Amino acid sequence: MTELASGKLLLDEPAEGLVRLTIANPERRGALDHEILDTLAETVRGLDARCLVITGQGSMFSAGYDIGNLDAQTFAQQAEKLVAHPFHAALEALEAYEYPVVAGLNGHAIGGGLELALTCDIRLAARGVKLAMPPAKLGLVYSHTGLKKFLDVCGLANTNELFFVGSNVDADRAERMGLVNSVVEPDELEERTLELAGEIAANAPLSLSGNKRIIRALREVPDALPPELEQELVELRESCFRTEDFREGVRAFGEKRSPRWQGR
Repeated sequence: MTELASGKLLLDEPAEGLVRLTIANPERRGALDHEILDTLAETVRGLDARCLVITGQGSMFSAGYDIGNLDAQTFAQQAEKLVAHPFHAALEALEAYEYPVVAGLNGHAIGGGLELALTCDIRLAARGVKLAMPPAKLGLVYSHTGLKKFLDVCGLANTNELFFVGSNVDADRAERMGLVNSVVEPDELEERTLELAGEIAANAPLSLSGNKRIIRALREVPDALPPELEQELVELRESCFRTEDFREGVRAFGEKRSPRWQGR
């Protein structure tokens, strides 16, 4: 276990090809301050694990931006700076991560903490946790990039409810809304999250990165793709047929054994 960000972010490798980052800031309810966000962005950019897990500690996954300690005289400037740069950079690093990212929601995910979770590719939540977007209760207009993420994940009606009402949603309702993929009992969350992440990490790395690249491109350009981007994605798909991993995958399937991936 490696302590980062003055111990507020923990890094470990629970299994081969799998890295876990834990937000360990329980005194501040998992709040995301400059140090955590900057370290998260820097750390993620330097990883190459085939699956990355993001989770929290204690009763919170994350309560979002850490605005509680901002100076009253310069509150607006400091709050805008926190949200505009380090938070965006951290989410960008997660979105750009080459391989799948899994969120294990051990506790409540509120505001920016929920957007952090939605930036991950797959989300598991412990039964009983609450999810909420409270901008309307804080006088905050949320970023258009963040709102688009909610629209993509859970649709217009659910996004409207989350942002206009601002009430807590429990994990089971969140699953029905599409905010999380599955809900498990709290004492099973870590095992199930690592089991899922391990299954992902055992898959072909070129397939994981290639499919994630195409999914991201389709989300960024939901209408007709520009010809050059479409050609890039077609070439990406066609290139897999010429890889050693594709031949190994087909061979292993026929021989009923686990494939030995080379990443080429």
